[in-house]
Amino acid sequence: MTERSLDRDARNAPVAMEDILLAPTPEAWLEAAVQRVPELLIDHANCEKKAASTALSLMFAYPEDRALGLALSRLAREELRHFEQVQKKLDELGLPFERQRPGRYASGLRAALRTAEPGRKLDLMLTAALIEARSCERFRALAPRLPPSIGSFYADLERSEARHFELYLRFAEQAAREGGEAQDWRARLRELAEREAELVTTPDPVFRFHSGPPA
Repeated sequence: MTERSLDRDARNAPVAMEDILLAPTPEAWLEAAVQRVPELLIDHANCEKKAASTALSLMFAYPEDRALGLALSRLAREELRHFEQVQKKLDELGLPFERQRPGRYASGLRAALRTAEPGRKLDLMLTAALIEARSCERFRALAPRLPPSIGSFYADLERSEARHFELYLRFAEQAAREGGEAQDWRARLRELAEREAELVTTPDPVFRFHSGPPA
């Protein structure tokens, strides 16, 4: 995957995952993930819970947006089902679930968000889309490298994550229209995508599902 322009489509067609992510996952991270499957799965379980929590927090943050609330209610239930599925994989491998210290990825993205409305809502939707797109990309890359029982599971999750980032992008575009940024939201997406790409390509002292290559 090479860096592409997010604003190349003047007709405002849907943005593809390959356009959202400005850098591929480094090979060094993929190699580490294959060698550290227990850590990968434990953090993956935590990520599914966080994804459900994010959906619920956005429902509470924007209760007047009924379409958003209904969509995120369904998404949160799906994320929790994914958590249960990852937990089952951990049980099959005899691995206990563990609380983990957060990595720098989510906090690094949050630091770039605007705090005042209406920009805050747009940024939250765009950031959620980026996280889901990165998950989708990593599931796709990992599926053929992992043992079949996990690889086939990750191949299924890739399709779910693709739907999720598309959902968040649709609501981002809606938020941009409502906030008077209909012409600028793709430029804002690129700004956040540049930060996301930096976080996943620079050496990281902590191995996580969304971390950079091991330092």
